[in-house]
Amino acid sequence: MTAVDARLSVLDNAAWESLAGPHAHFAERYGRAARYPSSVAPFHALADPHDPAAWADLAELTGPGAEVAVAGPVPAACPGWEVAGEIAGVQFVDESLRAEPDPAAVRLGHADVPEMLDLIARTQPGPFLPRTVELGTYLGVRHEGRLIAMAGERLHPPGWTEISAVCTDPAFRGRGLATRLVRAVAAGIRARGETPFLHTSAGNAGAIRLYQAIGFRLRCRTTFARYRAV
Repeated sequence: MTAVDARLSVLDNAAWESLAGPHAHFAERYGRAARYPSSVAPFHALADPHDPAAWADLAELTGPGAEVAVAGPVPAACPGWEVAGEIAGVQFVDESLRAEPDPAAVRLGHADVPEMLDLIARTQPGPFLPRTVELGTYLGVRHEGRLIAMAGERLHPPGWTEISAVCTDPAFRGRGLATRLVRAVAAGIRARGETPFLHTSAGNAGAIRLYQAIGFRLRCRTTFARYRAV
């Protein structure tokens, strides 16, 4: 494996690499299974998704009848678990993004969470919970005091930071706000010596076109799956 391959390989199991690395302080862990607190992020992770012992550890961590969200290339059959639902996804990595601060972007924090949750509910970019803002830097744009667009940081495998929660109020779309915020969040990531990456639904053609147009490269297809303990 080359150095480049090794660096990219952590993205194959990004949630685990985050919880075992830079986000270890969030990790609720049992053996070879881990998860974020339910108020922070919905993700569960396994050191090796193909290891039945890791799935047994996940069952111990979550308890009988649990439903868990697992992202990545996971096996179709997992001992003690059944698929409860899945969404096809894609993973992009920064290849030629022009990262730059945005003077109109403001840092968002706990006091802004009610507005952030409202914007997420109206735009549906993906999971965002009351403490998700703790995962990294979140930036927003306001119009007449109202939050109209935002983007921030989520998973954090070593050397990488995921850009997530990219959304714009429908009344303000078409003004380039999402692009500006992605570039601004990326500027902060690059300043730490890390590389941006992101995920989106494979069916979100608009987001895919945007990310490719501004300098992200499709790295792989992935799956966001829900499993139920049986």
